[in-house]
Amino acid sequence: MRHFDLTPLYRSTVGFDRLASMIDSLGSVDGDAPSYPPYNIERRGDNEYRISMAVAGFAEDDLNIEVKENAMTVRGERGEQTDESDYLHRGIATRTFERRFQLADHVEVNGANLENGLLHIDLVREVPEAMKPRSIEISGGGTTKVIESQTEG
Repeated sequence: MRHFDLTPLYRSTVGFDRLASMIDSLGSVDGDAPSYPPYNIERRGDNEYRISMAVAGFAEDDLNIEVKENAMTVRGERGEQTDESDYLHRGIATRTFERRFQLADHVEVNGANLENGLLHIDLVREVPEAMKPRSIEISGGGTTKVIESQTEG
């Protein structure tokens, strides 16, 4: 098996502080890593991100998004099926799922919409003014006070 060194990603992540860890876990051999539903994480700007999840077969009422502290949880649970069709093959998953995402500091959920079987969750990173870097002006002042030391000789 190949091993990829993702150390450079740890230094360059902006929105998701554990993005490289998530990528590491996706490539792991363990069967513990959840693979459903599949999702994409895309950067849409300097401080804007979007998570797109393939949730075909789920309606808006079947999905729940909850944000608590720095974690976002997306749950999908279908109601009772009264469809009495005789399926020859059923490939569209209808099982319950729960997917968790660790959010970096100051990342907030901006909105979510369901479109063509994809759940789009928009995220924005808003750093408070008090934490943004400030430029401090250096004034020349015109007068400079010089303290001279006297040496005895």
